[in-house]
Amino acid sequence: MDETQHDNTRNTSGGTAPATQAATPAAAQTASPTAAPESLPGSKIRAFAIGQFGWALLSGIISNWLVYFYQPDAETIRQGQTVFVPQGLAILGIVTVVGGITAFARFFDAFVDPAVASLSDRCRSSRGRRMPFLRLAALPIAIITVLVFWSPINGTSWLNAAFLFIAVIAYYVALTFYCTPYNALIAELGHNSKQQLAISTAISFTWVAGTALAYVAPVIWGAFVPAMGRVPAIRLTFTLMAIVAFICMLVPPLAIDEKRYVRSQPTSESTLESLKQTFGDVQFRRFVGSDVIYWVAITTFQTGLPFFVTSLLKLPESVTTVYFVLMTAVSVLFYVPVNMLANRVGKKRLLLIAFVIFTVAFAFAGLLGSGVISAIPPMVQGVLLSVVGAVPMAAFGILPQAIVANIADASAKTTGQDRQGMFYAARTFAMKMGQSVAMLLFTGVSTIGAAAGTGYRVAAICAAVLCAIGGFIFAFYDEHKVLSVLES
Repeated sequence: MDETQHDNTRNTSGGTAPATQAATPAAAQTASPTAAPESLPGSKIRAFAIGQFGWALLSGIISNWLVYFYQPDAETIRQGQTVFVPQGLAILGIVTVVGGITAFARFFDAFVDPAVASLSDRCRSSRGRRMPFLRLAALPIAIITVLVFWSPINGTSWLNAAFLFIAVIAYYVALTFYCTPYNALIAELGHNSKQQLAISTAISFTWVAGTALAYVAPVIWGAFVPAMGRVPAIRLTFTLMAIVAFICMLVPPLAIDEKRYVRSQPTSESTLESLKQTFGDVQFRRFVGSDVIYWVAITTFQTGLPFFVTSLLKLPESVTTVYFVLMTAVSVLFYVPVNMLANRVGKKRLLLIAFVIFTVAFAFAGLLGSGVISAIPPMVQGVLLSVVGAVPMAAFGILPQAIVANIADASAKTTGQDRQGMFYAARTFAMKMGQSVAMLLFTGVSTIGAAAGTGYRVAAICAAVLCAIGGFIFAFYDEHKVLSVLES
């Protein structure tokens, strides 16, 4: 990041001689189409990262609390949680209502990603290919996130299930219109592998911060519960968070002139042709194959974490916040070392190590509260899980985005088509397919031995096995080949 800032002092208008500014004032704002783009200064990297905080906060609300809200366990029902949708194995006798809705929504939205990516890649707006999408999508995402938790009937009803079905689909589609162009900018604003890694590191900090704030939700709504009851308190908490997220998501399109820092050209390919060429990249296929399995594992774990705390460890739900804050704090300590080591030993090697550690952490989660580790106090068991999971959390927060940026730039160099949006959409496609499978997996197995929490243990062990498989597939990714294309 220091190098990026240093380059900016030579390239931005602030570092240009006054005489030059006076002679060509327009050049300081809009460079010639054939001129080299300016390096993104540190202040703009931070502005860009604030957008990630916004959508990570909204994503954290949905990922961490939707199932907890709509498929409550006995403890949360005793605390006053209303059961809004029919429970049990209602869809085809094997899938819960909530699991089926969330899985289908992600599955449906996965096919929206390529279409949005193609629109963005081919966009010819005077404001750039990406920023107009960010500007228009911010408000709808914030509003829909709140509506997801606003069931029309105050009781168990299939009408609530239908409303949830529509609201969750709308949420994921709206999020796609923001995230796909946003992620494409990682490759375009970073003009080499080191700059892309710097941007990925910056947005990792804000992603963790946004997700962490989402995990603090029980503490916030707990303060409102005495005055208004559990469900209204939860809804008020998510509304306040959505307002903060909306403001943050507007920062990148308002603070960054895309035309000044990006010199990519709209693609001429159709959506299907662009998607075909993207998945035709063998290194990308290897990466995304491991990524989809990783997302099944991590989503299963994240969805289950509140239940691990309340059902396995028998601790208050507010302890979930304590554990996640601890995990986040320890993870952040490793961000700078991950950045430095990635430049020195390579992203692939670090990510393989992260796969191994996550596998161990997920397996340990399956033992929480059991007789196998009964000698360890429940609170300490959660602390150990948080600390062990923190290191791979740092690696996965930074490296995958930078790897996709490397692959996308190498592809652009060899094919002549700047389809960065499609590469990130394809990665998001894999992520959502993985999340769809995870929701079916978790909501299905969690009903096994519900009273004893057996299903939650099964879910954790499944996450561990899948994570090991994902690491095995990623071992075939040829990082040296990709970087050699970039350096040629």
